[in-house]
Amino acid sequence: MITLGQVAGLIAAIAFVALVAILALPVIRLGAVFKEATRSVKEFTDHTVPILDEAATTVAETNAQLEKVDTITTAAADVSQNVSALTALFAATLGGPLIKLAAFTYGVRTTFSERRGKRKGH
Repeated sequence: MITLGQVAGLIAAIAFVALVAILALPVIRLGAVFKEATRSVKEFTDHTVPILDEAATTVAETNAQLEKVDTITTAAADVSQNVSALTALFAATLGGPLIKLAAFTYGVRTTFSERRGKRKGH
């Protein structure tokens, strides 16, 4: 004969199996979610690594171009300084005498003009 304790034990065992089954479904689904998340992270990593490699290459090439631009800028600054020095040298060497020559020429021209004016008036 089956006793009341055995029936209660059987009901408890069935309830435990049902509870485990009910709790197993979310755990199985959670495992599938983790599996999908792992796959997504792997795909993301597979696509991101080449982009990072390309970005590193681009940065390296940009740095090389910036070094060339720096060289060009330095050369342009040197040329500008040389032109400035040459202009100052020209102004100091020839500027003063040219101004004096221009003033002298103006004076001579003015004098000749005045003398011509006096001759025509006679």
